[in-house]
Amino acid sequence: MDIAWDDVRLFLAVAEEGSVSGAARRLKLGQPTVSRRLAALEYALGDALFRRSVSGASVTAAGERLLPAARKMAEWAAEVDRAKDLDRAPRGMVRLTAPPFVACDFVAPFAGWLRHKHPKLRLEVLSTMLYLDLARGEADLALRGRPASHADLLTVCSIEFENAVFVSKELAVRLPKRPRLEQLPWVAWAPPWDQLPPNPQLEAAIPGFEPSFTSDHFMVNLAAAEAGLGAIVLGRRRHRNARRWGLVPLQVDLGPFSRGAMHLVCARSAYDVPRIRLVAQLLEAELRRTAE
Repeated sequence: MDIAWDDVRLFLAVAEEGSVSGAARRLKLGQPTVSRRLAALEYALGDALFRRSVSGASVTAAGERLLPAARKMAEWAAEVDRAKDLDRAPRGMVRLTAPPFVACDFVAPFAGWLRHKHPKLRLEVLSTMLYLDLARGEADLALRGRPASHADLLTVCSIEFENAVFVSKELAVRLPKRPRLEQLPWVAWAPPWDQLPPNPQLEAAIPGFEPSFTSDHFMVNLAAAEAGLGAIVLGRRRHRNARRWGLVPLQVDLGPFSRGAMHLVCARSAYDVPRIRLVAQLLEAELRRTAE
């Protein structure tokens, strides 16, 4: 039997979100609509695709058989969408995903400059710590801490920068001139991001490491550092639109964590779309300027 792409997309959303409610939010549909369409799909296939429980929906054996093909269909659907734009002049929306601090400090000012220089282009910024699937068109471009590792993805450019420890001015005057890591109160990640840098590095360097403040959002951590609650690790990458965050750097040895990198990543097929290529090239130029 033929299965419509909209039904496959709905199945995939439930499988990846782990619940009907999560899929409804992702697809911007009502939960009853998702439940009804999923039940109709299962009836047509003659198999249950999910086991429902109070904790969500888990994929059955029949669902597992469908999942690889569904993921491939998602990639090809994204390819079809891109193919429609190959012959058009650079105009329209480009979706860029980046971590919250990069999105706020670097991407948002860049979007203002882009709007002035290229008024027919518009950025949609997806600020998240998650790595969205570029091959499936969940975003067009990504600024990431790791380069592309999939054959369908392209690393447009990579820059390196120095990491440093920053604190509020008020906290800095109360600290030694060259404090050791263990002498500092720290602002760090809370679950589910507590395995992201700098938590593992600080845990390895400081016996019994216990932060003075944690949250699950980087901008909250940044605000806590500005309020004097502790030290935070930031990249020393400055650009022409950089904000002043009310923090000052300390002379602290971060060892192997003293260097960081930023990578601009794109799906190979998306790079052929004029609007995406132009934004990628402009981002590359701006990123390289920060590394000078």
